[in-house]
Amino acid sequence: MIKKTGKLKSGIYLKIKLSTLNVRQLLTSLTPGLITAALIFGPSKMTITSKLGAQFGYSLLWIVGVAIFFMCFFSNMAVRIGMALDKSVLTVVAEKFGRKAAIALGVCIFIVCASFQSGNSTGVGISLGELTDTSPVIWVVIVNALSILLLFTKNIYKMLERVMISLIAIMLLSFVVTFIIVKPEAKAMAEGLVPRIPDGSLGLVIAFGASFISIVGAFYQAYLVNEKRKASKGKPVKYDSVFGILVLGTLSVIVMICAAVVLHPAGIKVTKATDMSLALIPAFGKSASYVFLIGLFGAAFSSLIGNASAGGTLLSDAIGKSSKVGGATSRWLTAAIIIVGAVISIIFGSAPLQLIVLAQSITIFIVPVIGFTLFYVSNNKALMGSYVNTVWMKLVIGTGMALIVIMAFFNFKELFLK
Repeated sequence: MIKKTGKLKSGIYLKIKLSTLNVRQLLTSLTPGLITAALIFGPSKMTITSKLGAQFGYSLLWIVGVAIFFMCFFSNMAVRIGMALDKSVLTVVAEKFGRKAAIALGVCIFIVCASFQSGNSTGVGISLGELTDTSPVIWVVIVNALSILLLFTKNIYKMLERVMISLIAIMLLSFVVTFIIVKPEAKAMAEGLVPRIPDGSLGLVIAFGASFISIVGAFYQAYLVNEKRKASKGKPVKYDSVFGILVLGTLSVIVMICAAVVLHPAGIKVTKATDMSLALIPAFGKSASYVFLIGLFGAAFSSLIGNASAGGTLLSDAIGKSSKVGGATSRWLTAAIIIVGAVISIIFGSAPLQLIVLAQSITIFIVPVIGFTLFYVSNNKALMGSYVNTVWMKLVIGTGMALIVIMAFFNFKELFLK
C-alpha cells in the first residue's frame, strides 16, 4: 500500500491512497479470454471482415454487435463450466451417454478444427509467400513443421499464452492506426448498425457468424479455465470471459470499417491478400502490403497453434486419454490436425481466400451438436451447482443456439440448392 500527500493551491491537503496493482493476477484472469480471441481471429476473420467491408461498406456492421452479444454468453457459459466441474466436459459426456458419444463429439470437434486449420495454413502460406515472392506451398510445409516441433517443447501452455497475446497486440495496433487516420464518418457507421442483409451478402454473413460465434473456442475455454483453477491449488481466482471477445469484436469492426472506407469506394472485391493490404495504405503507404502480410501471418500463426491444440486436447479427452493441455496424447492429435489442415491447404489452395471462407461456412453444419452439449452441461444443477444457467442465460443461449441452427439451414441452401 502506498500513501502520498500533496498540497493543492487552494490550501487543501489531498491524501491519495494507491493500491498496488497485481498485474500478474490481472493477466491470469484475462488470458483465457484472450486465447479464445486468438483462436477465433485468424486469417478467416481477416478475410471475411475485409470482404464484407469492401463489398458492402458499412451496411453489415450490425452483425458484429449481434455476434459479440451471443459469443459473450457462450464464453461466460464455458468459464462457469470450467469453474464448476471437477471433471472435463467430455468425461461427463462419456459418463452420461457412453464413451462412443464422447468419441463422436470429439471427432466432430476434430473436423471443425481441421477445417479452420486449412484456413490458418493458407493464411501462413499466402502471407509469407507474398512477402518473399516465393511459393506459398513451401511456407505451408515449413511453418507447419515448425509448429509441430513447438508442440513437443516444455511449458507449451505458457508459450501459447505469450505468443497469442503478443500477436493479437500487433494485429490490433496496425489497424487501429489506420482507423484513426481514415476518420470514418459517424453517420455512415450509425446507419450500418441498422439490421439488413444486402443482396449477395448471405454467404459471407453465415461465414462470419460461423467463425465468430466459435462454439469450439468456447468448449476449449472451459478446459483452459478448469486447468488454471486446478493450478491455483484452492486460491481464489477470477476470469474475465468478456475481455477477449470485446478485443475480437473491436478488431472485426476496425478491419471492416477500414475496408469500407478505403476499398469499397474503389470497387475492390478482395480476391487476394494484397487486395486486403490496400486498406492500410492511408497509414503505411507503400509499406502497407508488408505491414498487412506480417499481421496476417501473426493472425494465422497464432490460430495455427491454438486451434490445433484445442482440437487435439478435446479429442484426446474424448477417447479417454489426458484432458490436460499439452498432454502426450493431445500433442500427437494436435500434430495430426496440423498435418490435415496443411494437406487440405496444399491440395485445394488454388483459390486461397475462397477456401478460407468456404472452410468457415462448412463448420456451421457441425457446431450445433457441440453447442448443445455445452448447453446441456451448463443447465445441469447437479453438475454446475451455483454456476448453473439462470433463466435469463437459458433464454439468451438458447436463442443463440437457434440462430446457429438457422444459419446451418440457410448455408445448406446457399451451398447446395443454388
